[in-house]
Amino acid sequence: MSPRPFKIEPCRGKLGVLLPGMGAITSTVIAGIELHKKGLGHLAGSVTQLQRIRLGKRYENRRPLIREFVPLQKVEDLVFGGWDIFPDDVYRAALKAGVLPEERLRPVAQTLSSIRPMPGVFDQGYVKNLQGTHVKTGKSKMHMAEQLMRDIETFKKENGLSRVVMVWCGSTEILPERSRVHEDLASLERGLKESDPAIPPSMIYAYAAVKMGLPYANGAPNLSGDVPAMLELANATGSPIIGKDFKTGQTLMKTIISPGLHSRMLGLNGWYSTNILGNRDGEVLADPGSFKTKETSKMSVLDTILEPELYPDLYGKVVHKVRIDYYPPRGDAKEGWDNIDIFGWMDMPMQIKINFLCRDSILAAPIVLDLALFMDLAKRSGMRGIQEWLSFYFKSPQCREDLLPEHNLFIQHLKLKNTLRILMGEEVLDHSGLDYYDPERGVPIPAPAAASEKKKARAKAGSR
Repeated sequence: MSPRPFKIEPCRGKLGVLLPGMGAITSTVIAGIELHKKGLGHLAGSVTQLQRIRLGKRYENRRPLIREFVPLQKVEDLVFGGWDIFPDDVYRAALKAGVLPEERLRPVAQTLSSIRPMPGVFDQGYVKNLQGTHVKTGKSKMHMAEQLMRDIETFKKENGLSRVVMVWCGSTEILPERSRVHEDLASLERGLKESDPAIPPSMIYAYAAVKMGLPYANGAPNLSGDVPAMLELANATGSPIIGKDFKTGQTLMKTIISPGLHSRMLGLNGWYSTNILGNRDGEVLADPGSFKTKETSKMSVLDTILEPELYPDLYGKVVHKVRIDYYPPRGDAKEGWDNIDIFGWMDMPMQIKINFLCRDSILAAPIVLDLALFMDLAKRSGMRGIQEWLSFYFKSPQCREDLLPEHNLFIQHLKLKNTLRILMGEEVLDHSGLDYYDPERGVPIPAPAAASEKKKARAKAGSR
């Protein structure tokens, strides 16, 4: 074990989780955790709650749960709140979303009904297909940000919280062009005071959170915290930030399959993806401007993983198409179809077909939980600015501006776990296997006797 390079503050008191956008995803997160507290639900999909992490050599057989290895806030000590442009409490929002059936929600109806959104910041120029009825008013965007900061302080005080994190779960906005107002903090704050049209609502939330030193994660492909001005502010206030766009259905499949094709040097001619989706997200994405933002996020994955500049014969002429159609009868049960045209030995063509009947909010809910806990860990560890080790959860992960983001799910997963090992003073894993090999003699190193006996005992137990 190595000395810990980070001093991690312990979890004291309760952790507040503020969620802008209290619709399908947020209501699913909160309902699921409340059901889990009553022993009525399983937090499947959550890395923080269910996954184990290997420590040291394989024969040491040290594989604790992540939540027992690193000091994470217990889910029982989370307090939820947030904002929305509609006044529905979380129970009513959950019923409207239809992700979990009413009979599943009934045992936690009272708790969910008690959680009501604060009025949200809204600009219909950025989300054309929604009509907000529960919105803040103010003379400037800076005034809106100040209202959000007062909301945060009130939420923290009324609930007796020691810390707060913010995770954006709101709609996909039309993506503004990067402009001068985004390039440094002084310009951004001047732009907020002057209500610059290039500052979208999600960026106002990000500014309020980061200004107060809160960890901020962005679950949509919005510009939000992904501008130099916000990074400058995060470094000044000690705020960890990460985004963009939760990696859930079709893009999750792309980041699983394309690394396999790339690792085997199988060629790709084309990848056609289409989705039908009927929830509020689908309604928002029916607007061409919002769809363009989402399309940019979904399209960014393949080039980075396949490296066409290095392998032009295999990946230099890929035709990549993405469609999303709003289809109200489907609700939150999204269906995605992928047709993948690949080629192999002697350029012979082959095809892969995927029909993924998924539920967007069911896949996103554990991401929100994990990000809330990991971002709080980052804050307590003194980590500020972009948390690239959490790229695992995003379609378009943030990274330093001179670098390309890492999209390969398996590299992202190793990066996440190795970061946790470093935080706790454990050695990182490279999985080369050479630490079990004697290069001078050219033979594998014999296993320690104790490890060999453990292996025999496990094999004997497995044969019963």
